[in-house]
Amino acid sequence: MVDSRDSVLVKIKALMLDPSSNLPIVVLHDPASDRYLPIWIGLFEAQAIAMSLEGIEAPRPMTHDLFHRSLTDLGARILHVVVSDLQDSTFHAQIHLERDGKVQVLDARPSDAIALALRAEASVLVNPDVLDKALAGDMFKQLGSEEEIRKWLEDASPEDFGKYKM
Repeated sequence: MVDSRDSVLVKIKALMLDPSSNLPIVVLHDPASDRYLPIWIGLFEAQAIAMSLEGIEAPRPMTHDLFHRSLTDLGARILHVVVSDLQDSTFHAQIHLERDGKVQVLDARPSDAIALALRAEASVLVNPDVLDKALAGDMFKQLGSEEEIRKWLEDASPEDFGKYKM
Protein backbone atom coordinates (compact mmCIF):
# COMPACT_ATOMS: atom_id res chain seq x y z
CA MET A 1 0.00 0.00 0.00
CA VAL A 2 1.27 3.45 -0.93
CA ASP A 3 1.39 6.04 1.85
CA SER A 4 -0.99 8.63 0.43
CA ARG A 5 0.45 11.35 2.70
CA ASP A 6 3.42 11.56 0.34
CA SER A 7 1.22 11.75 -2.76
CA VAL A 8 0.56 14.80 -4.90
CA LEU A 9 -2.92 16.32 -5.29
CA VAL A 10 -3.79 16.57 -8.99
CA LYS A 11 -6.64 17.98 -11.03
CA ILE A 12 -8.18 16.54 -14.16
CA LYS A 13 -6.95 18.90 -16.84
CA ALA A 14 -8.47 17.23 -19.89
CA LEU A 15 -10.18 14.22 -21.33
CA MET A 16 -9.12 13.89 -24.93
CA LEU A 17 -8.46 11.46 -27.75
CA ASP A 18 -4.92 10.43 -28.62
CA PRO A 19 -4.53 11.75 -32.17
CA SER A 20 -2.52 8.73 -33.31
CA SER A 21 -4.48 5.84 -31.74
CA ASN A 22 -7.91 7.46 -31.21
CA LEU A 23 -7.86 6.08 -27.65
CA PRO A 24 -9.09 8.26 -24.78
CA ILE A 25 -6.55 9.91 -22.49
CA VAL A 26 -7.25 11.49 -19.13
CA VAL A 27 -4.66 14.19 -18.42
CA LEU A 28 -3.87 14.87 -14.77
CA HIS A 29 -2.11 18.09 -13.75
CA ASP A 30 -0.05 18.78 -10.64
CA PRO A 31 -0.43 22.55 -10.15
CA ALA A 32 2.39 22.65 -7.58
CA SER A 33 5.07 21.35 -9.95
CA ASP A 34 3.20 22.15 -13.19
CA ARG A 35 3.69 18.57 -14.38
CA TYR A 36 1.19 16.66 -16.49
CA LEU A 37 0.41 12.96 -16.46
CA PRO A 38 -1.51 11.50 -19.41
CA ILE A 39 -3.10 8.10 -18.81
CA TRP A 40 -4.61 6.12 -21.68
CA ILE A 41 -7.97 4.66 -20.64
CA GLY A 42 -10.82 2.61 -22.07
CA LEU A 43 -13.84 4.01 -23.89
CA PHE A 44 -16.36 3.05 -21.21
CA GLU A 45 -14.24 4.53 -18.42
CA ALA A 46 -13.78 7.70 -20.49
CA GLN A 47 -17.54 7.92 -20.89
CA ALA A 48 -18.03 7.50 -17.11
CA ILE A 49 -15.46 10.23 -16.39
CA ALA A 50 -16.91 12.55 -19.04
CA MET A 51 -20.45 12.15 -17.72
CA SER A 52 -19.27 13.06 -14.22
CA LEU A 53 -17.25 16.04 -15.43
CA GLU A 54 -20.22 17.31 -17.42
CA GLY A 55 -22.74 16.65 -14.63
CA ILE A 56 -24.76 14.22 -16.75
CA GLU A 57 -26.74 11.51 -15.00
CA ALA A 58 -27.58 8.33 -16.87
CA PRO A 59 -31.25 7.32 -16.88
CA ARG A 60 -30.19 4.05 -15.24
CA PRO A 61 -27.15 3.63 -12.97
CA MET A 62 -23.92 2.84 -14.77
CA THR A 63 -21.37 0.50 -13.18
CA HIS A 64 -19.46 3.30 -11.40
CA ASP A 65 -22.71 4.81 -10.13
CA LEU A 66 -23.87 1.44 -8.84
CA PHE A 67 -20.54 0.75 -7.11
CA HIS A 68 -20.50 4.20 -5.50
CA ARG A 69 -24.09 3.82 -4.32
CA SER A 70 -23.33 0.33 -2.95
CA LEU A 71 -20.34 1.59 -1.00
CA THR A 72 -22.39 4.46 0.40
CA ASP A 73 -25.31 2.19 1.33
CA LEU A 74 -22.87 -0.14 3.11
CA GLY A 75 -21.58 2.78 5.19
CA ALA A 76 -18.28 3.31 3.40
CA ARG A 77 -17.01 6.55 1.94
CA ILE A 78 -14.24 7.13 -0.53
CA LEU A 79 -11.55 9.24 1.12
CA HIS A 80 -9.40 9.65 -1.98
CA VAL A 81 -7.85 7.69 -4.82
CA VAL A 82 -4.14 7.37 -5.60
CA VAL A 83 -2.44 6.60 -8.90
CA SER A 84 0.04 4.49 -7.01
CA ASP A 85 2.42 2.78 -9.42
CA LEU A 86 3.64 2.44 -12.97
CA GLN A 87 4.88 -1.02 -13.98
CA ASP A 88 5.61 -2.12 -17.54
CA SER A 89 3.70 0.85 -19.00
CA THR A 90 0.64 0.03 -16.88
CA PHE A 91 -0.65 2.45 -14.26
CA HIS A 92 -2.05 1.11 -10.98
CA ALA A 93 -4.34 2.87 -8.53
CA GLN A 94 -5.80 2.48 -5.09
CA ILE A 95 -9.17 3.51 -3.71
CA HIS A 96 -8.92 4.52 -0.04
CA LEU A 97 -12.20 3.86 1.79
CA GLU A 98 -13.28 4.51 5.36
CA ARG A 99 -15.93 2.41 7.07
CA ASP A 100 -16.64 2.18 10.77
CA GLY A 101 -13.45 4.12 11.50
CA LYS A 102 -11.26 1.69 9.55
CA VAL A 103 -9.44 2.56 6.36
CA GLN A 104 -9.43 -0.06 3.63
CA VAL A 105 -7.57 0.10 0.36
CA LEU A 106 -8.80 -1.46 -2.86
CA ASP A 107 -6.63 -2.11 -5.91
CA ALA A 108 -8.07 -0.49 -9.05
CA ARG A 109 -7.37 0.76 -12.51
CA PRO A 110 -6.75 4.53 -12.51
CA SER A 111 -9.70 5.16 -14.83
CA ASP A 112 -12.13 3.36 -12.50
CA ALA A 113 -10.63 5.07 -9.44
CA ILE A 114 -10.97 8.50 -11.07
CA ALA A 115 -14.57 7.81 -12.16
CA LEU A 116 -15.42 6.84 -8.57
CA ALA A 117 -13.56 9.81 -7.07
CA LEU A 118 -15.58 12.18 -9.24
CA ARG A 119 -18.85 10.62 -8.09
CA ALA A 120 -17.76 10.77 -4.44
CA GLU A 121 -16.26 14.26 -4.79
CA ALA A 122 -13.00 12.78 -3.47
CA SER A 123 -9.45 13.89 -4.20
CA VAL A 124 -7.27 12.35 -6.89
CA LEU A 125 -3.65 11.90 -5.83
CA VAL A 126 -0.55 10.63 -7.62
CA ASN A 127 2.49 8.99 -6.05
CA PRO A 128 5.42 11.30 -6.96
CA ASP A 129 7.43 8.25 -8.10
CA VAL A 130 4.77 7.62 -10.74
CA LEU A 131 5.18 11.15 -12.09
CA ASP A 132 8.95 10.70 -12.17
CA LYS A 133 8.76 7.29 -13.89
CA ALA A 134 6.24 8.48 -16.48
CA LEU A 135 8.25 11.58 -17.35
CA ALA A 136 11.56 9.68 -17.44
CA GLY A 137 10.21 6.96 -19.74
CA ASP A 138 8.90 7.31 -23.22
CA MET A 139 5.27 6.45 -22.45
CA PHE A 140 3.88 9.65 -23.85
CA LYS A 141 6.61 10.91 -26.12
CA GLN A 142 4.25 10.23 -29.03
CA LEU A 143 2.28 13.27 -27.87
CA GLY A 144 5.43 15.41 -28.02
CA SER A 145 7.91 16.61 -25.45
CA GLU A 146 6.74 17.47 -21.95
CA GLU A 147 7.23 21.14 -22.82
CA GLU A 148 5.12 20.81 -26.01
CA ILE A 149 2.36 19.04 -24.09
CA ARG A 150 2.49 21.66 -21.33
CA LYS A 151 2.30 24.53 -23.84
CA TRP A 152 -0.56 22.91 -25.74
CA LEU A 153 -2.57 22.24 -22.55
CA GLU A 154 -1.91 25.70 -21.09
CA ASP A 155 -2.99 27.41 -24.29
CA ALA A 156 -6.02 25.19 -24.88
CA SER A 157 -9.43 26.50 -24.00
CA PRO A 158 -12.32 24.28 -22.89
CA GLU A 159 -13.77 24.63 -26.40
CA ASP A 160 -10.62 23.04 -27.83
CA PHE A 161 -11.39 19.83 -25.98
CA GLY A 162 -15.08 19.93 -26.80
CA LYS A 163 -17.59 17.66 -25.17
CA TYR A 164 -16.34 14.11 -25.07
CA LYS A 165 -18.60 12.10 -27.36
CA MET A 166 -18.81 8.32 -27.58
